[in-house]
Amino acid sequence: MKHAARELGVRYVLEGSVRKGGNRVRITAQLIDATTGNHLWADRFDGDLSDVFALQDEITKKVVAAIEPRLLEAEALRAQSRSSKDIDAWDMVIHANSLFWRMTKTEGEAAIAMLKRALKQYPDYAPAHSMLAFMLLITRYAVRPSSESEPQLNEVATLAARAAELDDSDPWAHLALGFVALTRRRTDDAVEEFQRALALNPNFAAALGYLGLALAFDGRSDEAIQNIDQAVRMSPHDPQNSMFNVGLAVAHYLAGRYAEAVGFSRKSVQQRDGLITGHRIYIASLAQAGHIDEARASLQRLKELQPNLSIEWIEKFVPYRPGPMGKFIEGMRKAGLQ
Repeated sequence: MKHAARELGVRYVLEGSVRKGGNRVRITAQLIDATTGNHLWADRFDGDLSDVFALQDEITKKVVAAIEPRLLEAEALRAQSRSSKDIDAWDMVIHANSLFWRMTKTEGEAAIAMLKRALKQYPDYAPAHSMLAFMLLITRYAVRPSSESEPQLNEVATLAARAAELDDSDPWAHLALGFVALTRRRTDDAVEEFQRALALNPNFAAALGYLGLALAFDGRSDEAIQNIDQAVRMSPHDPQNSMFNVGLAVAHYLAGRYAEAVGFSRKSVQQRDGLITGHRIYIASLAQAGHIDEARASLQRLKELQPNLSIEWIEKFVPYRPGPMGKFIEGMRKAGLQ
């Protein structure tokens, strides 16, 4: 394995096998760190040979989407074992990504600080701009909600635009641009940017997930659920799935399916307690489902995490479109928010 990796000039090797029985086929795949021999990921896929080309395309998409977060994790661990002087731009970006999605205040701040250092050392490295913009947006709206408005958002938008200027083929740049548009309630622009990210990388599960999130905030529940379900199927272990469960909760909530909304929002909170946006839709869903006491208790917990929470803050900063906004506020008022 090490020899093959050296010959190919790669660090990671994906290997697999195929077994056929009648008209059925089973394909196994495993991702290996060739320098250590460690197995990072393994899975198996079953299918029907009646349309072998469709099966091939389906498995390829699943494998690529599944191994992407594993590679990020592996590279982050590798970066941690090296001195800071040896960490290059890519190491810094993926290490920051790994830290950020643990969703703690300390590690989130460390991730953002690391990306800011990366920008100073590598000012023309597009992924550092796009990832920093994306993390600042997630922090501002979903983790540690801010009461600052356009000046800060304009700075983040500049970072995202600079990433696209440096490398228009960077899917993360368009993901960041899409999130900027979403926070400004320009849903059509957000959808266009997320679709651009998908055009650049059809296996980019995160772009599918945030596309679904944008559609959910717009009240387009069926489209939202379709895209988010596909994102989660493509990358079931992605830490960003906590955000996508928020999208599923919002979509079901706006469709009047409050029990389902409670289930998905509870799952998001369980996955990442520090994800404030998950708590908000959980409270509204509980209230609309008739669980008023539980909703009020959860609201008190959320106020500890977000002391500046109010109906006025929601109307100003949460990116629902006008119709969905009214329905969301209805649930929050039932829970006791003023």
